[in-house]
Amino acid sequence: MSEIIIAIDGYSSCGKSTLARALAAELNYRYIDSGAMYRAVTLFFLERGIRMDQKPEVESALDQIHIDFQHGPDGLITLLNGENVEEGIRSMAVAAKVSPVATIPEVRRALVRQQQALGRARQIVMDGRDIGTVVFPHAGLKIFLTASLEERVRRRSLQLLAKGMSVPDDEIRKNLLERDYIDSTRSDSPLMKAPDAVVLDNTNLTEEEQLLVAVTLALMRKRRSNLY
Repeated sequence: MSEIIIAIDGYSSCGKSTLARALAAELNYRYIDSGAMYRAVTLFFLERGIRMDQKPEVESALDQIHIDFQHGPDGLITLLNGENVEEGIRSMAVAAKVSPVATIPEVRRALVRQQQALGRARQIVMDGRDIGTVVFPHAGLKIFLTASLEERVRRRSLQLLAKGMSVPDDEIRKNLLERDYIDSTRSDSPLMKAPDAVVLDNTNLTEEEQLLVAVTLALMRKRRSNLY
């Protein structure tokens, strides 16, 4: 069967990364976490006091950023200029700023170029907010993942607790709603469902159930691609 690019988009804390990782492993594809790339840029800006409203500073900083991934004992590790930043990019401080950083056109263009380069060999699963609309508009399979707000709050809370961070649900809910608004209303590559994307609501699905749906969709698209 022909190999394809699989794009998974959706709102924050819908489980995009969980599904994308599992799907990539099932298909023996490479997983690319585009959200981690934006978080890494955000961390770089915060640590160096980059003023996001100053275009020269932003462009200069982007020239200094190289993002890559490697597999570790606990899963995928995000590398920022060779340094493991997996813990730092999952902090609430980064979560509070990543959406504004992602609205900066220069940031988006720089990362889209990197993401498209990673997809030239196909056989990848990439998740994010504009993968099926901007990065890979001709992806063989596009999934738009959704879940209820309260389920997203619950998942995000569990994720933070697993990292030793206890954050009130109200603060998590506020952060998610702010990110939803920023992601959906930004002028450059806003979050939206691609017309040909399959909507998958996983509010009441287990990880195994949603993976089964995604694998079935992927195999169908691979077979269809093989016919042309």
